[in-house]
Amino acid sequence: MKSFKSIALVAALLLVLVWALHVFKEKSAELEAFNKHEKLVAETNECLEASEWNCAEKSVRALLEESPDDKNLHLHLAGILYEQERYDDCIEYVESLGYESNELDFLKQKSELLKQEMATLGLERSAHFRLEFEGRPSRRDVTEALAVLEVAYDSLCRLFGFSPENKMHLVLYQSAEYQGIGPRPDWVGAVYDGKLRVPVNVMEYPQVYRPMFFHELTHAFVRAMTRAKVPLWVNEGIAQVIDASRSNKPRPSGGVPSLDALTEPFVKEADRGSAEKLYWYSERMVRQMLNRNGSFENFREFVQSLHRQDIDKALNQYYSVSARQLLDEAR
Repeated sequence: MKSFKSIALVAALLLVLVWALHVFKEKSAELEAFNKHEKLVAETNECLEASEWNCAEKSVRALLEESPDDKNLHLHLAGILYEQERYDDCIEYVESLGYESNELDFLKQKSELLKQEMATLGLERSAHFRLEFEGRPSRRDVTEALAVLEVAYDSLCRLFGFSPENKMHLVLYQSAEYQGIGPRPDWVGAVYDGKLRVPVNVMEYPQVYRPMFFHELTHAFVRAMTRAKVPLWVNEGIAQVIDASRSNKPRPSGGVPSLDALTEPFVKEADRGSAEKLYWYSERMVRQMLNRNGSFENFREFVQSLHRQDIDKALNQYYSVSARQLLDEAR
């Protein structure tokens, strides 16, 4: 009887061990799959932050094999194709997804527009820029634009301690169709929407286009550094401090704009006076920020930190202030 009980106990223990081994193998496989997934996500984020588009595409496609219906990954892949200037591939991919999305539709529209631009605009290149131009601007205008941009590029690289990974694009335009997507108020001249878009007639006025190029190129640097949606008052304030075109302008009349108005795109303002007020307060807020700590090193770290934390955390860390306090001080 004791022998039978011993055999039964051994058999039960063996069953427990087999079950435990099975569970261990399952958990090990799950852990291995989880670790592989997390490594792939980290690699994807690193590639995206560094603008290494080939690496990012490979990683995102691998993640899509795990989660083929992930709409966030769909958007990432479409954006990567767009950034690689593979506009046909971007359009085809968005259409293949079979559902509507404002972000995907925007990438498709931009790709269609840029395909048209590549087919119809002239093209010149320099070390860091691709210049597209409409019609027949003078050779002097084209070479001067590239020369000024290269000087601005070197200056901003030294200021920010940062060099963009990819070539930057400038469009010298005459027709409204090359202003970029979306309605533009009459007061808008140059814009940056992934390309620097500048009306060709400003090339007649060096005192206008030189600070304009510095201003718009600063936006391009901030975008390349942060890869994030930076509040407009920060973006425009930094650009104005650097181009120095609005220094010492008197305070605009009227009430103080809200922080929300200073955060959203200024092109929403149809009235030039309202826009001028937003620009003035943006520059003043950034100057108030720099008055607290004028170190270029601190400034660089502040801007570069915006890709990983929100504006108030960055302001508190580097300048011991909030956006609300800066607006109050700018009053």
